[in-house]
Amino acid sequence: MSLIIAAAADLVLVLIFVLIGRGSHEEGFTLLGTLNTAWPFVAGLAAGWLVSRAWRRPLSMRRAALPVWASTVVIGVILRALSGQGVAVSFVIVTLLVLAAFLFGWRALARLVVSRRTRHEAHAER
Repeated sequence: MSLIIAAAADLVLVLIFVLIGRGSHEEGFTLLGTLNTAWPFVAGLAAGWLVSRAWRRPLSMRRAALPVWASTVVIGVILRALSGQGVAVSFVIVTLLVLAAFLFGWRALARLVVSRRTRHEAHAER
């Protein structure tokens, strides 16, 4: 079950990134516009999951978060450029930072919750 939650969390956060970007540029929230903006990053996200085999340890920072983030950004920006969408330096910097906060951030919170729950359960067994 944690695999499905992890994959869904990554996808939802990439879509939130896209929606924030579209909103900040007043591009609107049409389905086709959102899909057009999102597909390069969703493809990068999927590639990152496949290459890193993130399903094995979805909460791992080094084996999941880092390669998934890097792939999402690099492949997303490349596909965005190849499809004729803008890739200004400022956009790439914002992409790097926001997706890092999102893809590392939820994992850090999840690891904290799991760690506290494990400690609480161990303490309760005593």
